[in-house]
Amino acid sequence: MTNRIGNKDVAQQRSKSEKARIKAQNIASEAVKMAEAKAKYRNAVRGQPAPAAPPGN
Repeated sequence: MTNRIGNKDVAQQRSKSEKARIKAQNIASEAVKMAEAKAKYRNAVRGQPAPAAPPGN
């Protein structure tokens, strides 16, 4: 749930430009997460467990 101001949600108080900025920010952060996940398994062999992360990571 979103935070509330009186009887309205905070999201209802946002302008169109702010909503668009937040949406673009969310899409960008999801793209970063997807890229990290793809890089993690890029050279993995199917059917075998992923190698353990080296110490220090």
